Amino acid sequence: MTDPSAPYRWRWAALFVILAAEVMDLLDSLVTNVAAPAIRADVGGGESTIQWLGAAYTLAMAIGLITGGRLGDIFGRRRMYLVGAVGFTLGSIACGLAQGPEQLIAARAFQGLLGAIMLPQGLGMLKEIFSEKEQGTAFGLFGPVMGLSTVGGPILAGWLVDADLWGTGWRMIFLINIPLGLFAVAGGLAFLPEWKSARAVRLDLVGALLAAAGAAMIIFPLVQGREHGWPAWAFALIGLALAVFAVFAWYEKRISSSGRDPLVEPSLFRKRGFSGGMVLGLFFFSAMTGFWLTFSLYTQIGLHYSPTKAGLAGIPSSIGMVVAFVASQGLVKFGRKVMHGGLIGMAAGVGGLILTLGQAGESVTPWQLAPALAVTGLGMGFVMAPFFDTVLASVEPHETGSASGTLTSVQQLGAALGTAILGTVFFEQVKSASFVHAEQFTLGVEIAMLAVVFLAVFLLPKHARPQDDEAAETGTAAETGTEKVPA
Repeated sequence: MTDPSAPYRWRWAALFVILAAEVMDLLDSLVTNVAAPAIRADVGGGESTIQWLGAAYTLAMAIGLITGGRLGDIFGRRRMYLVGAVGFTLGSIACGLAQGPEQLIAARAFQGLLGAIMLPQGLGMLKEIFSEKEQGTAFGLFGPVMGLSTVGGPILAGWLVDADLWGTGWRMIFLINIPLGLFAVAGGLAFLPEWKSARAVRLDLVGALLAAAGAAMIIFPLVQGREHGWPAWAFALIGLALAVFAVFAWYEKRISSSGRDPLVEPSLFRKRGFSGGMVLGLFFFSAMTGFWLTFSLYTQIGLHYSPTKAGLAGIPSSIGMVVAFVASQGLVKFGRKVMHGGLIGMAAGVGGLILTLGQAGESVTPWQLAPALAVTGLGMGFVMAPFFDTVLASVEPHETGSASGTLTSVQQLGAALGTAILGTVFFEQVKSASFVHAEQFTLGVEIAMLAVVFLAVFLLPKHARPQDDEAAETGTAAETGTEKVPA
């Protein structure tokens, strides 16, 4: 472990290695939305194939993130980062070479699992190799990089599909990870320091398996149930999933009371702020991911946009998100009000899209969509930017690691649910109505989900940190569930 007073010599080189891993993950979570119609046209499969391209990746990521950080504590962060980077690159190659939908979906799940091993190690190492004074600058670089990836990812995916480089078509959206992966591996070997927890940590394998089984039992019937006419087994699996999660909660409490290392600290769920944050995260990231999936399907299948044009059509929303990320840094003093404002803005933007589609119909142009998309993106950004800080304000310092991992897993699980739920709603509507009506109806469901998120925000602490020195000195706090947190 490095001495914070003497930061690691190669720390800035290490930062770019870690950023390469973040870019690979972010691109792979976005590109299939744009490329999905072209992929299905080539490899075949039903409408659920389109949903599984995203859901398999995010579900596997959600499951893996629960244990990914813990594996770094046990076996060493540098070692697990390299394992994850190599595996993610191999998974990308497998995606690019897949000859059928089953092979591609399995490769996407493998990507997600290995990505979940890779990503937590890099973020953990940053706190070890940078001094406290430099950490703000280091973490501050993540915003612009993620913003550029968010804007450029869909455009790059659309261009690669249309360009058909060397006859690869959609396959290049995965094969382009090869140089990024090689950079991540070579850079990891050259510049990342080894780190391992000084305390012996044991992996809660039973808890991990229970959490994985419960998540899979919800996602699978939501995606496949529609194509099979919603048979009884689909609803039975969802009911069984709730029972599995109940067993998971009981087991984690038992593990904790026996002095062992639980996968998730049971005390977190007794905090109103954290429990509310989980509900908020689940519904918000479901709404956001489902929005991008159905928008891409509508523009390509319904409006017959090319993949490049579909990617370009989403630029206003991506720019809005980047602007909100930057602007939110000066709005910290308003606390959770920023999230409420963002949700109102996002709902207004989605409502604007419904009106625009109703007026312009199938002749709608990207320019006509741009104003509503920009407002939608601004709203998304103002919710996402303060999310983690605000939710984590309700937990104790010793619970932060478990809480962060759990929230990130909920974010990915929400993405998988959004793909399953809103994708299913869209395809169900297409059966009996026009593409315009299907998209309008789906956007209406989106607004209903945002209403749930709006209510959940009231459960969060009012602020992520003390707002003035006097409050900090006198210990002024706001009641959040059973705990006192800074307000």
